[in-house]
Amino acid sequence: MDLQAPGRSLPSAKPALGSKTYEVDDFAAAQELYHANGWTDGLPIVPPTQAAVEACLDWGLMPPDQLVAIEPVREQPITAEKLAVNAVMAGCLPMHFPVVVTAWQAMMQPEFLLHGVTSSTGGCAVLVIINGPIRTEIGANAAFNALGNSDRATAVIGRALRLALINLLDVRPGGIDRSTLGHPGKFSYCLAEDEEGTGWQPLSIVRGIPEGASAVTVMAAMAPRQVMNEWTTDPREILETFAAEMRANQLNYSIYGGNYVIVIPKQLREHIERAGWSKRDIAEFLYERARVRRADWAEVGKQSIVRDRASRIHPALTSPDDLLVVAAGGPAGGFGAVIAPWMGSKTRAVTAAIGVCVDCEPPKTREPRP
Repeated sequence: MDLQAPGRSLPSAKPALGSKTYEVDDFAAAQELYHANGWTDGLPIVPPTQAAVEACLDWGLMPPDQLVAIEPVREQPITAEKLAVNAVMAGCLPMHFPVVVTAWQAMMQPEFLLHGVTSSTGGCAVLVIINGPIRTEIGANAAFNALGNSDRATAVIGRALRLALINLLDVRPGGIDRSTLGHPGKFSYCLAEDEEGTGWQPLSIVRGIPEGASAVTVMAAMAPRQVMNEWTTDPREILETFAAEMRANQLNYSIYGGNYVIVIPKQLREHIERAGWSKRDIAEFLYERARVRRADWAEVGKQSIVRDRASRIHPALTSPDDLLVVAAGGPAGGFGAVIAPWMGSKTRAVTAAIGVCVDCEPPKTREPRP
């Protein structure tokens, strides 16, 4: 069995693969080779044979040496071949590869602040949200267990990003990755929006991607915080539960405002939609309700930093545009989730179209429609 090395190499001028090749006797030997070299996330990998890597590149219509992006701090080039190797290792099929590539292009935008996101002690992970027709093409499940092991596509796409971070940018625990705790999303953190199960606009359209185009949104995100409210049908009361969790994050983690994601499954979503509330209405409500006084920090053991600013108000969202509302989750249960940002507005969520040129510009964060 001949395997391709997942780590860094100079781009090749030839169409052939430029990665170093290793010969191993069998599947078990491949696992030990990759674990011994620190090329995995601790879980078994799919051996990245030449045929499997080339299949991903062919599906993406990309030559091996195509430059996908350049990491802005260390100026490290990221080539299609190396992303394909790590995607195969994660378990990706060729049809998953365009999502991986686009997510990487989005992560490399300056406003995402990839180096800070991946080296901080704060322990965030890269959350990927998939929109558009590609969700159904790859079999991404937006219903049951949407933030867990819901399907093959979201599991392997999220994992591919982490493996590539490890092998291409040396984002290893104790090395560049200085996370004190981290969270399980650092194995894989990817979900699809339930566009068919809601009358709301998909997140990608809200963020400026044309209707009908597939897209990914990436965000430096903390672990999901589950909430529940089964005792009301009033949108304000339902959303007040989400606001309370956002305020709790401000008190217990970071007071500073930035992008938040809220995931609203069908049972709660139907009450909110039936009352005529749009995603914009939700964002404006939570912008007003999810905020704390600096004095409130004294109640959670942080009196020393209140000082003479006790009356200052800190909103969780710097504007309603900061909120990413995602329709996803199983059909029953009055549950939802709040996903908080890493370090407020130091990093911004980025949305990018998959496989199309939108205004012929690099992927970037786009202003939501009114």
